Amino acid sequence: MPRCYSLAELDAAAASLRSGDVLAYPTEAVFGLGCDPHERSAFDRIFALKQRPATQGVLLIAADFAQLARYIDITKVPAGVLAQVRASWPGPHTWVFPRSADVPEWVAGAHPGIALRVTAHAPAAALCRAFGGALVSTSANLHGHPPARDLATLTTYFGDALDGIVDAPLGGASQPTTIRDALSGAIIRT
Repeated sequence: MPRCYSLAELDAAAASLRSGDVLAYPTEAVFGLGCDPHERSAFDRIFALKQRPATQGVLLIAADFAQLARYIDITKVPAGVLAQVRASWPGPHTWVFPRSADVPEWVAGAHPGIALRVTAHAPAAALCRAFGGALVSTSANLHGHPPARDLATLTTYFGDALDGIVDAPLGGASQPTTIRDALSGAIIRT
């Protein structure tokens, strides 16, 4: 069984992430798999665990806008659009932005943009604060299977392959967040 971290142990969970580990953690609706977005080997492990094609990008989750700002090519985002997006955060809203050079190529997959969310889910935000930056967030499931909503399903999917699990409640949403294009407002995922 992977190590389970309580909310009181988030500093230890963050240290695990900084050392290149892959953790499962609760989000608004489902458990997510996360790692340091700049740690290629950890990122590759997530895709191997999920059995997911590497061309599919992932989103980054953060505790506040400052943790995400470096990933946005701000020169391509009108001030009004940025203000509208920032007004929706923190909250269950994921937005795709033109990406900056700080976004590792592997995080975006074959996509020209980067999907970002400032979460209002307290445990996920606390993990990002403890880590000191944005984290990869992709649903904790095998590709094509329903996302895990409990520890038993995480164990069924991944066994001992995860380095750790943040054992805290989900946010209560019925489905993962909607993803929209920040510039056009078009819905990418409902």
